[in-house]
Amino acid sequence: MKRIFDLLASLAGLVALGWLIVLLVVLVRRGSEGPGLFAQPRVGRGGSVFICYKLRTMHSATLSAPSHETPASAVTPLGAKLRHWKLDELPQLWNVLKGEMSLVGPRPCLPTQTVLVEERRARGVDRVRPGITGLAQVQGIDMSDPVRLAEEDARYVATRSFLGDLGLILRTVTGGGSGDRVKV
Repeated sequence: MKRIFDLLASLAGLVALGWLIVLLVVLVRRGSEGPGLFAQPRVGRGGSVFICYKLRTMHSATLSAPSHETPASAVTPLGAKLRHWKLDELPQLWNVLKGEMSLVGPRPCLPTQTVLVEERRARGVDRVRPGITGLAQVQGIDMSDPVRLAEEDARYVATRSFLGDLGLILRTVTGGGSGDRVKV
């Protein structure tokens, strides 16, 4: 049921919001040098690596690192707004449609975040698809504390339900969580 919902919702989201994604890509490109979309390897279900898509919120020359290790100065002015409103995540609807992600689940991390990858594996979190949003995200827990994050992700996996997922989506859309924090 979850996969069917993911398929229908991501397809509907891409059809309904495709114009907005295209507009935001153009605005990102006009606001700073570089591509409008950002593609980065992330760890998915079972430890497989996939390419995750987002709207670019940082300057092109920024090194690939977890957000909490990236200086705030790397974020563009438009990028700060996109991150605040979580609009930078919209291209991930494509990842959901392809089956690499779910709408709700643990946020996918970088392959270089080995402590988090191992903590999640030890708790069975890697059995599920990563999500655009999740329990830890709406609670403001980011990847700077891998043990706490993996524990919360494991709690989500153990208690997940369709209605719970709908609640997390609603909390995300209405401003729950703080988005990916950068280093200050």
